[in-house]
Amino acid sequence: MTPTRQAAVRLTQFARGGGCACKIPPGELEEMVGGLGAVLPGGDTPLLIGPDTGDDAAVVGLASHGGTAMVCTADFFTPVVDDPYDWGRIAAANALSDVYAMGGRPVLAVNLLAWPRDLLPLELAREVLRGGLDVATEAGCHVGGGHSVDDPEPKYGMAVTGLADPARLLRNDAGRPGMPLSLTKPLGLGVLNNRHKATGERFEQAVATMTALNRDASAAAMAAGATCATDVTGFGLLGHLHKLARASDVTAVIDTAAVPYLDGAREAVRDGYVSGGTRRNLEWVTPFTDFRDTDADTRLLLADAQTSGGLLVAGEVPGAPVVGELVARGAHSIVLE
Repeated sequence: MTPTRQAAVRLTQFARGGGCACKIPPGELEEMVGGLGAVLPGGDTPLLIGPDTGDDAAVVGLASHGGTAMVCTADFFTPVVDDPYDWGRIAAANALSDVYAMGGRPVLAVNLLAWPRDLLPLELAREVLRGGLDVATEAGCHVGGGHSVDDPEPKYGMAVTGLADPARLLRNDAGRPGMPLSLTKPLGLGVLNNRHKATGERFEQAVATMTALNRDASAAAMAAGATCATDVTGFGLLGHLHKLARASDVTAVIDTAAVPYLDGAREAVRDGYVSGGTRRNLEWVTPFTDFRDTDADTRLLLADAQTSGGLLVAGEVPGAPVVGELVARGAHSIVLE
């Protein structure tokens, strides 16, 4: 934990929520979009991965381009930190993560910006866009403009297009019994961000984690032969794990003692800095989870709404802790030990 660094303008105070914690709750979202996944005849651009399994991005095959696959996603959210440049960096890393979570390489992004132009200086918006551009440049991804609207609540993100080998995709329905589960970033981003929003305290360890690209983790997972992965964002580890286990028709067993957390995360839960999004995540996964004797604070951390979190990979990733394994389908999609 670092000393408080007050921004000239506290961007987080202009939003009801913050980061991926402002997502529509997963249960409500599934009910809302159910049955809206009609697929057009494929031709030479078949939809390889669509909405059916709730994966991280859509993938279309481009048979006329040597068997290349195109990966498409969009992600944006309200301010998660007060510093506009950092917010831009975090939002861009988060949007690019969906492509890495599919085993792809981002090639083109466009900005998505909502800005209260009568309330906040446009210079701050420029800093947000500069942060996004710098992270996209680090990723080797072009930024080709975008779209902006005048909105009472600031929001920023990107729509990203990437390329992938259709025979080597990472997907959330490819998990099989016997596969270990690796987690490439520690948890606790949601509660630290919520504490930052409430108090102005700045957590450098959280900013560093959120701005780190998942590029190297994705490459390492694929080099190790992984075929199944997802990124851990607004639905928390438990929410994204439930979707993976459900799509793969397996049960995920998590060793709660092996899950890594950011410094200060447990203290933030203890002190009550838990977002409504995290509590909704926990409520959603409860019917599908055997919690055994896991304590209440750990349950909240496992459901914590992450922003630009790591990859959850069915396989061993060098340098990443193994936090559990997939087993044959049982009565629950998740078991905590």
